[in-house]
Amino acid sequence: MELTKVGTQPIVLLAIGAALAFILPVAGAVIWKVKKKEPFTSILAGAATFLLFVIVLEKPIQNILLFPTQMGLPDHSVSSYVNARPVLLSLLAGLFPGVFEETGRLIAYKTVLRNRRHRETSVSHGIGHGGFEVMYILGATYIAYIAYAVMINSGTFGTIVDQVAARLPDQVEALYAQANEIGKFTAGTLFLNFIERIFAVLFHIGASILVFYAVKDRKKFWLYPLAVVLHTAMDSLAALYLFEVIRIPAWALETVIGVFGIAVFCGAYFLLYRKDGE
Repeated sequence: MELTKVGTQPIVLLAIGAALAFILPVAGAVIWKVKKKEPFTSILAGAATFLLFVIVLEKPIQNILLFPTQMGLPDHSVSSYVNARPVLLSLLAGLFPGVFEETGRLIAYKTVLRNRRHRETSVSHGIGHGGFEVMYILGATYIAYIAYAVMINSGTFGTIVDQVAARLPDQVEALYAQANEIGKFTAGTLFLNFIERIFAVLFHIGASILVFYAVKDRKKFWLYPLAVVLHTAMDSLAALYLFEVIRIPAWALETVIGVFGIAVFCGAYFLLYRKDGE
């Protein structure tokens, strides 16, 4: 398949986006640490939670059960059944991050952060978790896109296609679709992607506050399953759009998810975090 060469502007925008995806989370973490005199290890614990419970555990298990062909494995009865039912697939695609990420927070608060009971720890963990997600989702993706752009322009992209075709033939079409989108990358796309991540970080801070108080006060342990349900609901909504169960403009989806993330953050902040300091 012939690919159109990528212009200079998309590559420059991708480079700016990649840089910001690393600089902004680190800057935010440093500002929070200095302002609140927080141990930086609380922030690192949040990042480690995402690394362990999402990248190492959740994604491989989810892919094996729901999307085995993405790992070069054959379809099985579970994946065939679920993928034939988009609504169920969307629910499960949201349930995995809901369970793994919120359980990861719970375990972090009960282990490495068990002796840190001041309210700032909850926000620190959320900043670390959400910030690392920004680096992973935007930063790493933009770097990969820059590499793809260079290979497309030099005529060597076919090498990557051949490697993917040999191991994951079902992913070749998706790879070409990604490559075609690179040349369409605009400043508007970059802006919307970062706005979306801001909402996501706010949600993660809110969820971290919920689980923190679930651990801190046994009478409020119900906040942990609430965080799981809220996280599942938000990611399931995005999955319903991704799997074309619901057909709405992208801006409408981002608006709903943005309002959802802000609502979770505000509820956790004003009803739990702020009251703890009164």
